[in-house]
Formats: sequence, C-alpha cells, structure tokens
Amino acid sequence: MGEFKKLKDKLGKSFLGRFVRQKRLQQISLVLIFSLCIFSILVTTLKPEKFDIVVGQRSPSDVRASKDIEDKWETKRLKENAAAAVEITYKLEAYVQIEVRRDIENFFQLLYAIKDNEELTLAEKRENLGLNDLNINGTILVAALDTPTEKLRNLENYIYEIIAQNMNEGIKIEDLQKHKIIIRDYIMTLEDFDSNAKELSIALINATIRPNMFQDVESTEQSRLEAMENIEKVMIRKGDLILREGDMVTSDRMEILRELGLLTEDSQIDKMLFLGVGALTVVLVLLMTAYIYVFNKELLLKVERLLLICIIFLCTLAISKVLSNISIYLMPIAASAMLLAILIDARLSLLMNLCLTILIGVMTGNDIIFIAMALVGGTVGVFSVINTHQRGNIFASGIVVSLASLLAIVGIGLINSNEVTKVLTFGFYGVLNGIFCSILTVGSLPLWESLFNIVTPLKLLELSNPNHPLLKKLLIEAPGTYHHSIIVGNLSEAAANAVGANALLARTGAFYHDVGKIARPYFFKENQLTSENPHDKINPTLSSLIITGHVKEGMELAKKYKLPLEIRNFILEHHGNTLVAYFYHKAKTSENAEEVDENQFRYNGVKPQSKETAIVMLADSVEAAVRSLPSPSKDKIEILIQKIMKDKLEDGQLEECNITIKELEILKKSFLQVLLGIFHERIEYPEINTKELKGRRAYESSN
Repeated sequence: MGEFKKLKDKLGKSFLGRFVRQKRLQQISLVLIFSLCIFSILVTTLKPEKFDIVVGQRSPSDVRASKDIEDKWETKRLKENAAAAVEITYKLEAYVQIEVRRDIENFFQLLYAIKDNEELTLAEKRENLGLNDLNINGTILVAALDTPTEKLRNLENYIYEIIAQNMNEGIKIEDLQKHKIIIRDYIMTLEDFDSNAKELSIALINATIRPNMFQDVESTEQSRLEAMENIEKVMIRKGDLILREGDMVTSDRMEILRELGLLTEDSQIDKMLFLGVGALTVVLVLLMTAYIYVFNKELLLKVERLLLICIIFLCTLAISKVLSNISIYLMPIAASAMLLAILIDARLSLLMNLCLTILIGVMTGNDIIFIAMALVGGTVGVFSVINTHQRGNIFASGIVVSLASLLAIVGIGLINSNEVTKVLTFGFYGVLNGIFCSILTVGSLPLWESLFNIVTPLKLLELSNPNHPLLKKLLIEAPGTYHHSIIVGNLSEAAANAVGANALLARTGAFYHDVGKIARPYFFKENQLTSENPHDKINPTLSSLIITGHVKEGMELAKKYKLPLEIRNFILEHHGNTLVAYFYHKAKTSENAEEVDENQFRYNGVKPQSKETAIVMLADSVEAAVRSLPSPSKDKIEILIQKIMKDKLEDGQLEECNITIKELEILKKSFLQVLLGIFHERIEYPEINTKELKGRRAYESSN
C-alpha cells in the first residue's frame, strides 16, 4: 500500500500527472467519453435482432423491418405491370398509300395502252398484259380486256376510293387479312359492276393493298418508361411486418432481410446505422457544448459539474432503454430535466430535455406521442421546480408533470387515432411517468448533492435550519455571535433580493460566516457578558492574531462539519484582507509604534469574489458598527452605512466582485430600512405603583 502511494505521488509530480490535471484535457476527455457512451447506447438499442433462416423455411417468429427500406421486388413487379398495360403506339405511313395508288395506276395505264393498241392481236394483248408488275393473270385479264374503257375508268375510281377509305384509317400488319375480307365483301355488294369487274377489283386490291400503320417503337418505349416512372417506390417502413410467424421464406423476402442486415449469416457492420448514430451524436454534443460556451461559460471551468450533467444524461438514457420493454411512456426524461434545473441551471436543463427527447425519440421509433409527452413533461417539470425550497414540493411538481403528460398524450393520440381506450391507456402511463419522475428526483437529489458537493436551494434551507449541529454549537458557545449572524443574515437576504442576487445563499452564508469565533468566543465583544475585556491584558499584535484567526478556525470547522464550498467562501471572504483598525491604531500609539507592520493587522483572507459574499461583508460591518452607536437614529445610521461602504471601496475590498456603484446605493437603502426596523425608537413606559393598583382592583371587586 505504501509503495502504491509513493507511485501515485511520483506520478502526480511528473509531467504526465500535471498534464492529466489540466482543465482543457479533462474537458476534452469528458466530451469524448460522453459522446462514445451516447453512441454505444444508441447503437446497441437500434441494432436489430438477427435471424437464422433460409429460403423455403418457415419463419420462426414475426420479423419486422428495423428501418425504412424499398421493396425492390414489389416495385419492379408494379413497374412491369404498368409497362405491360401501356398500349402499343402506331404511326401512319402516308407514303404506303401513295405507292399502292401508283401500283394500281400503273396497272390501269398498261391495261389502257394494250387495250387501245390495235396493232396487237388479242393473244398478244393477253400475253403483254400478263407481264404486269402485280402478277395478275388468268381469266381476270381476259375480262379486263373485254370490259369497255369507260367502265374500267369508273372501276378504277371506285378502287381508289375503297383504298383511300381503308388506308386513311390505317391498316396494321395483323389486320391486313381482315381488311381484305371486308373489302371483298363490300365490293361483292356493289350493283354497278358485273362479276368480272368485281373480280378484277378484288384481285387488284389484294395485290396492292398492304399495311400502312406500323408500331412506333421509340414512342411506345417512351410511354412505357413514363408509366414505370409514375409508379412510386414500394416502401417497407420501420416496424412493418416482413414475415409472419409460419410464413414461407421466399427469395425476395430473403433479400430484404439480407439488405436490412437481419440475417445471422451477415457479419458485416451496418455502416448506415453507425454513420447515422455518429452524426446525430456529434451534432447534439456540439449543440450542448456550444450552448454552455455561449450562455454559461463559467460552467466549463467546473469539470465536476460537467461530469454530473453527463452522468444524469447517460443514466436517463440507460433507464429509458430498460423501461422501453414495459412502455415508452414511462421513460423518466422529466426527472433528468428537474434534477438539472435544481442542481445546475434551469435554462440548460431545457436544452438537455430537448436533446434527450431527440435521442430517446430515435430509440423508440420516432413516436410522435412520446416526443410530445417528453417535451411538454420535461418543460413543465423545469418550470415547476424553479425556486423550490422544500423537497415535498417536488412531489407536487410530479403531479403537474403527470397532468401535462396526460394532456399531451391524449391530445396527440385523439388527433391521430380513434382508439380511445388505447390512447387512455397511454395517458395512464403518462400519469405514472410524472409520479415516477418526482420519486426519482427526490430520491436521487441528496446523492448528487453529496457526491458533487452542490448547494441547491433545498440544501441551503437544510443548512439554515437552527437545528444544524454547527449552528447549535454556535448558539450555545457563542450566543452573541449567533444573534449577530442572524441579524447579518436578515440584512444580507433583504439586500440580495434588492439587487437580484441569490438571497437564500447570502442568508445561509451569513449564518456561518463567523463560526470560527466558537474557538475563543469571549475575545469578541458580542459574547462578553461583563465589562471586562480580555484584550486589555494582551498586546495589540496578539489581539489582532486572535481576531483574524477566527477565519482560519472557521474554515477548519466548516471542513469538519462538511459545509459546501459555497458556504465556506463566506467564511473566507467576509473580511477579505481588511485592516483590524482598532488594534492597529492601538499598536501605533504604543511604545513600539515604529516597528508596527500594517500587514500583521490585516485578515489573511480572500477579497469577495461574488455579489453574495460582498453583501455579507458589508452587512457584517454595518451591523457591528450600528450596534456600537450609543443612540442610533436614521441620520446616524445612514451616515455610518455610507462611511463603511466608502471605506470598503477605498480599501479595494470590492474590486474583485461584480457589484456596481448603483447596486451599492440600493444596498444602502435596503440596509437602512432593515436596521431602522431593528433599532427603532421605543416609547418610555411610566412607572406604575403596583400596591395602589392592587388596592383599586380589590375595592372594585368588593363593590
């Protein structure tokens, strides 16, 4: 054990030891550890359960999506169906009809030319006409040669009209035969032409007519692409059922599970999860750090307080993770907000409540009802514990949080759902949440106060209780000092209220500022019951040492009774390094006046560092001075207060605290008002002859 202590001392004196004790390193280390803890809690909470299943196997349990993901297979199926439903686009080619008409015209021109050529024999005419480009032959050509030219021209015109009627509407490849049949049936109904003319018409049309409406591949493909683009992605939302218990595992479901990282065979790290959690952690930690740096910069120097914030924050996350298995509406976010409002700062606790709500909201699947409950409950919790002076009031705050949570849950729940029973059940959990938060706050508050030596209003009230062991000791062993401290406390409280300082802290600090006088109470005037003064028997230097020594002895008593640092500051700072003027002047008038050193007659304390300790310094001096006045009056008290404040200013005792000249004027008026209430003039009661009074009463009673 001794070797370990030596090693520890050696390390503490080394460069590494000094480096570790640096504030900046402590702050950076705390931020890094805090961020890592948040990251770890979120990752372990959001990391999904994995399943050992294969295609063709039945699902052993319900499998739900761990995050939003596209169902690519269903999306693909819908797109294919949409593309298939698109009708093929056709375009009419006008040149085909022109070509058909030209072919018919060429045939008739050949027919007319051969028919009108008288040099040719009938056989030669038939032979030459058989060489037509349309491959029409046989008896149809004989009939054509025998038909009068006039009828042929009428027939030609009819054929053009029939071709135009059909081809203007467009003829598809697959509909060509159908059109030929329709045309043939139509021609057969004509009465203006004989059978030979009809056969010629049908033969010509069948030989020339052809499709003129073709599939527009580019346009059709464009329409299909547009139809596919209009299909929205099929999304599987977080918490949606992918497989029911007993469902057959198909290949597409298997791929979705693999993409979600829900298969045990997939040992890869979910990079998206880690990246998302990391980004969220960084932005929230930076937000909290920036807030403290801008609005509460002095808190950065108090590493213990920062550690307290981190511990409460992380404990809330951990507790919430456990309670989520019961109900997300039991998560005690309001408890952390109330604790931080009491222990640190109300405004900072509002930001912490917001950050906790965001993180736990992510852990719970971004439930809007929970987020509303957490924000409202935490905010109401902060407002309700501000200036709380009794621990019992925290339970009342819990009831307020319960009502606020209930209203938030029911309000949002009824907007989003018609299931009244379900919403009311959630509301019941919200009521339990508020009660649980108040119990958690009251139960853990003494632990935080003790571990981190924090003075809360509740702690100050406990310290100002007359039954506190040190105050009882002061009352018994130095009753004059106790009475003086009570008056100084009243002065300080009123003055602190007047300038917006912490009145409760000033009052409690005043109660303890002179506890060091317990060591030698009768060396202080307020405890001397007779006219005999022990300082008359000793030299001024020793008297000064005894008087100034009560600060050191007070600090020792404060440590013994475990008074918090904020109260010890009043003991150390209430005299600053003021000169003990009475004994200094007494020494200057003695025989060894030239050897008198002023520094030996000054308190070895610290000048007031806060507005509260400065107020107690002034109240202490003012109360003692006014008490020494033979016949105090308003004018005398006012002049004396003014003189004391002026002396403190000129002596530089107030130069290290943030008190202003304007506030000193306010303090003067406050001190004067309180002191006039204490040292008011009293009426002089006349002497009464008791014997005469008794005789009169006896006479009146006999009659």
